[in-house]
Amino acid sequence: MSGDNVRPLLRPRRRWIWLVGIAIILTAVAAGLWRRATPEDARAAQSNAPPAVQVTVATAARRDVPIYLSGLGTVQASITVSIHAQVDGTLQEVPFTEGQQVHKGDVLARIDPRLFQAALDQAKAKKAQDEAQLIAADKDLVRFTTLGDKGFETQQNIDQQQAKVDQLKGAIEADVAAIESAQTQLDYTTIVAPSDGRMGVRLVDPGNIVHAADQTAIATLTQTRPIAVLFTLPSRSLDDVRDAMARGPVEVTAFDQDNRAALGTGQLLLVDNVIDQTTATIRLKAMFPNDDERLWPGEFVNAQLLLETRSQALTIPASAVQRGPNGLFTWVVTGAGTAEMRPLRVGPTSGDQTEVVAGLAEGDRVVTDGQYRLQQNAPVAVSPPPSPGAGNAS
Repeated sequence: MSGDNVRPLLRPRRRWIWLVGIAIILTAVAAGLWRRATPEDARAAQSNAPPAVQVTVATAARRDVPIYLSGLGTVQASITVSIHAQVDGTLQEVPFTEGQQVHKGDVLARIDPRLFQAALDQAKAKKAQDEAQLIAADKDLVRFTTLGDKGFETQQNIDQQQAKVDQLKGAIEADVAAIESAQTQLDYTTIVAPSDGRMGVRLVDPGNIVHAADQTAIATLTQTRPIAVLFTLPSRSLDDVRDAMARGPVEVTAFDQDNRAALGTGQLLLVDNVIDQTTATIRLKAMFPNDDERLWPGEFVNAQLLLETRSQALTIPASAVQRGPNGLFTWVVTGAGTAEMRPLRVGPTSGDQTEVVAGLAEGDRVVTDGQYRLQQNAPVAVSPPPSPGAGNAS
């Protein structure tokens, strides 16, 4: 083959080699430019993404939830007795100490007994006199009856003697009653405690003349062990309370006025037989052993009635429950680390836990703090819960 024929064949091949080389150079330049631009583009993309919202979360878990009803109440002594004189006379002695715990039968006061002792002695003497006359009348009746059987005495005299005997028997029965009355009046001169309890302030001092009609008591005795609490609940709770009583004893806990410290635990005794239509409330009474006497008559307390305990109910902290235009909801942290709004149906709240009826599953993470900055699908960063002593750090 001649040189002129070979030269046309080499030209297309050279052109192809040049094209391949140019393509390689352009690819290398583009790759370099891409490597140089990628960090800047990534930084720009990161700067445009919304920042993660710091939140605190809790896990929906199952636990036993006690259901309570609360009402304001007052403490009332189980027995309150105003110690009054039942006879007139001079108050000789008041042997109790103010504030003393006394027992049934302990002497609380003594009134001058001399007049009443004399009346008792007089009644006894009258009875003895009538008994002597009855003995003589009985003997006369026997003699009259014997003579009458022999015809030496009239029936009229016998009947009159019988009437005299019967009259004396009636007089003796009246004497017995008079003795009992005088003895009772004498007993009233010694005033004793009608029950166990604590004495109050002494209002009448020894040396004063007291009367049965006096309005002022010598003192007041109150029984504080056991003690009662009267409290009210809305009338709509009546059926729930009666159902709880039908299931067994109903526990009631008394808290102080700040509703913080428990003062005692007792049992519901009764529900009043009428509803107060003015306030639409029902009154209840609970009894407490009060062995430590932390409950005091006249004290205001908050009574907490345990209606029932719901076993293994799904609960979340009450702070996680939010209210919106469409009802209750909570924010849930998804597995992708974003916030999701969930509508809720809840039950009662006990302490800081709220029962969830629908809307969550066990193990869901709900937001308890930081909700006001959240939006749907917003990224979140979970913060650890504050330690118990963090607020006390100096």
